[in-house]
Amino acid sequence: MSTLKVGLIGAGGISRVHADAWRALGAQGYVTSLAGAEEIAEEYGFELVTDVDALIELVDIVDIVTPSSTHADFALRAIRRGRDVICEKPLAATAEAATEVAQAAADAGVRLFPAHVVRYMGEYAQIKAGIEAGRIGTLAVQRFSRAGSAPQTPWFFSERAGGGVIRDLMIHDIDQAVWFAGPVASVYAVQNPPTVDDRVPAPVTAHVVLTHRNGVISHLHASWVAPGMPFRTSVEAAGSEGRLRYDSAEDNALRTDAVVPEGDTDYLPPMSPEESPYYAEIADFVAALRDGREARVSPADGIEAVAVAEAAYASIAGGAPVDLPTTVSHSLVDAEEAAR
Repeated sequence: MSTLKVGLIGAGGISRVHADAWRALGAQGYVTSLAGAEEIAEEYGFELVTDVDALIELVDIVDIVTPSSTHADFALRAIRRGRDVICEKPLAATAEAATEVAQAAADAGVRLFPAHVVRYMGEYAQIKAGIEAGRIGTLAVQRFSRAGSAPQTPWFFSERAGGGVIRDLMIHDIDQAVWFAGPVASVYAVQNPPTVDDRVPAPVTAHVVLTHRNGVISHLHASWVAPGMPFRTSVEAAGSEGRLRYDSAEDNALRTDAVVPEGDTDYLPPMSPEESPYYAEIADFVAALRDGREARVSPADGIEAVAVAEAAYASIAGGAPVDLPTTVSHSLVDAEEAAR
């Protein structure tokens, strides 16, 4: 078998965990970015490429780890050249744009993988398995919390540029809520302090309530907190016969959360003590390509998460719940099947 050639578009913080996975899989790596590509190339032994289109021509798979507002454009450029695509969340800024990307991949007969890494974190996967096995009876209520230091790059604080605490941070738990409980019927959201003139404040907290089509209620909390504060996540799924829960802060020792020394960073969520979820998600996609099977995350999943996030922002703007129509048409699902 020939060596897999992978092109990384982007060289920000998340690019390194993707590059780690590709190196572990033995792929031949290429990288391009407006800034930082030289460091990634040197650190991981990737080949430096001058621009996006040149990189696309060299590789089998394009891995997009750029600011969110660029995801759809880069994905479409790669798809039009017949390349399989991995794209960091969110798949696009809007459900309409995400659907366009997914449909383009289906039409071109290439694979599209939204990188929703939390599905590959062992504790969340065990909760999913427990729900499906009926360990807690009929699922009724879910609670998710995710909080970490506010990012430092300016685009995160512009919702028009694809940023915002819901679209960037909470979207992980939106995807988990849908994975556990199925499609969403309505969304109600609040944020404090509010975004003013497209400037997201920090610290900032958002709370979103999802009513799923099967009646399950999900409460989602996300916060960007003071620089240096540790990243914390928790999840609880409660049903008619019990509950399943995980909290990254729980252990047998006293824990004090305090600002870490200046210069230290703690932006990425805490890693599972099991296999790296970033490696697991990329390995799953590669295996799905090789075996002609479904990956754990589908383009439809990427569209659904974006649609819920988009509805949350509409709810904040309108001060009322927003009904969510069926976001993935049968034609798109059929197109995905045909592409395989």
